[in-house]
Amino acid sequence: MSRLPVMTSKRVLTSSSSENSQDMAPAQKRLRKDQEKHKPQVAATVIGDKRPAVAATRAPLSKPVRSVGAATVAFGPSRGVLKQAAASTAPRGGNIKQPVSAKTGGTGASRRQPWDLKGKVNDMEGKIRNYQTKVKSVNEENEVLKGSVTQSQTKMAELEREVGRQRSQISEYEVKLQALSGVREELEKVSSDKSFLQKELSNLEGKYKVMETLRDSQETELQTLKMKLSVQESTMARLQASLRDTEEEVRSLKETVAQQQDELHAGEMERRRLHNSIQELKGNIRVFCRVRPQEDGGSSNHIQLPSSDDKSIILAKTEESHTGKTADTHKNYNFSFDRVFGPQASQQEIFEEISLLVQSALDGYNVCCFAYGQTGSGKTYTMEGDEFDVTRGVIPRAVQQIFKAGQKLEAQGWEFTFTASFVEIYNESLRDLLYTGKASKRPEHEIRKAANNEVTITNLTYEKVYTEDQVLGLIALAKQNRSTAQTAQNDRSSRSHSVFQLHIEGVNAGRDVRCKSALCLVDLAGSERMVKSQSQGERFKEMTAINSSLSNLGIVITALANKESHVPYRNSKLTYLLQGCLGGNSKTLMFVNISPEPDSFGETLNSLRFASKVNDCVIGTASSNKK
Repeated sequence: MSRLPVMTSKRVLTSSSSENSQDMAPAQKRLRKDQEKHKPQVAATVIGDKRPAVAATRAPLSKPVRSVGAATVAFGPSRGVLKQAAASTAPRGGNIKQPVSAKTGGTGASRRQPWDLKGKVNDMEGKIRNYQTKVKSVNEENEVLKGSVTQSQTKMAELEREVGRQRSQISEYEVKLQALSGVREELEKVSSDKSFLQKELSNLEGKYKVMETLRDSQETELQTLKMKLSVQESTMARLQASLRDTEEEVRSLKETVAQQQDELHAGEMERRRLHNSIQELKGNIRVFCRVRPQEDGGSSNHIQLPSSDDKSIILAKTEESHTGKTADTHKNYNFSFDRVFGPQASQQEIFEEISLLVQSALDGYNVCCFAYGQTGSGKTYTMEGDEFDVTRGVIPRAVQQIFKAGQKLEAQGWEFTFTASFVEIYNESLRDLLYTGKASKRPEHEIRKAANNEVTITNLTYEKVYTEDQVLGLIALAKQNRSTAQTAQNDRSSRSHSVFQLHIEGVNAGRDVRCKSALCLVDLAGSERMVKSQSQGERFKEMTAINSSLSNLGIVITALANKESHVPYRNSKLTYLLQGCLGGNSKTLMFVNISPEPDSFGETLNSLRFASKVNDCVIGTASSNKK
């Protein structure tokens, strides 16, 4: 029995075994009917799963049969093929092709004559035997196909599982594909910037080379720094040891400093005591005399200053004989003061003599310094001076010394508060020289004496000051507001007494020490005679008030010198205001200024006599205002 070629189909793998078993019986029935009807030679081939087909022994098939479904059976003579689809794909009762005759190209035997019944019966018997043989072969083949279907079902289940796995992989691939599509878009964008990135890459490569060079240098520097660090660590160890020794030394030094501070404070207290003793030995009220230089630069023959004695001054006068029978007589007037300054004396030289007295004000003692003399003798120049540093007077220099000394004492724990005031006495009335309001609203002032004998003025401007410049500004303001006028003896004569007061309060909290004092600097109005000043009207009234107050000042000083029980301070506003500086609890200095002109001889003599009277005055021992 010949074998037909075997062809596989995907549909065999996907068909189910139930359909093959159900369609096999009808196919066999149809096969038998065709065999009985046509009686050709039949060859059957089962295609699928590479199994051999069963064919008729008499006539082989002319060509292979293409698979249509899961299985295909071909029948027919040697030249004709009958095709039938398998039960899985072909419908029941499928078309069966008729055998092709010899005339049309078939291979079967020629037809018998109608009358040859016996031959036809013999032919049919032979065909029946052939069909029976084929049926047996088909049954065998069916058994084989059943086994093949079982294997196909097993493989189909495996393939279904594989398909499931592949579907899951396909879904994963689809997700990856979507991600890759996004990456592709990004790559497309990146590719558009490829040239730019290449330039950037070249730049970065250049920078990288530079950085490599820099890195090498930094590595070298790092190694150097490591070496330095090791050296510094060893140095630091030595320094730490030295630091510990230094800390010990610092502690001992702190103890020494504390001890020295105590000694310094004790020394400061001793210095104040000794300083005060020296000032008391010099006299609590002292008088300095100053001769103003002549305006034309000449010399004064009637004023003689001994070169060997800086405390004496001589006034010489030649008196003519009234009868004419005797020669002219020379008369000398000798005066002695604490210090006499000639016309060449500078402002700095003048202040050096009173600087120790200003220091006493910072030590807690009331200090008063006032200038006395006739109009035009240089009182205002001595007390205020000019705006230049070289020609500055006593007041600005005293303020400068007070602030500098206060700053030095701050290092010893002292804190100072300064309060300034500036008042003038004009025609026996008080005027505030620091007042900046309207003149029509100027307040009235009265002198009040408190229970602690402290003298104050009502409605007066008391300005707290913190710097030297601030005080100098107040002095300039007071200078503008002071009353001056022109007289026959002076183009700009001071027509009032100006009194500058700087109240000082010091506190040393660490030592629990307090002190309070006042520095009073007075520029008195010029004394003058009516005959020489030729004052009239308002000037005459001013002259009378000035001379009256100066006379009362002389009376007060005389009463103090004579130690009288009653001192008439209230006779004038000047003495009433200065009673705290003229009494026993103060240190007082008077400058007597004299003019060098010969025609001022009489006024000069009167001024020197008044100063001599003050110089002979002893007002007692000053005491410090300490708590």
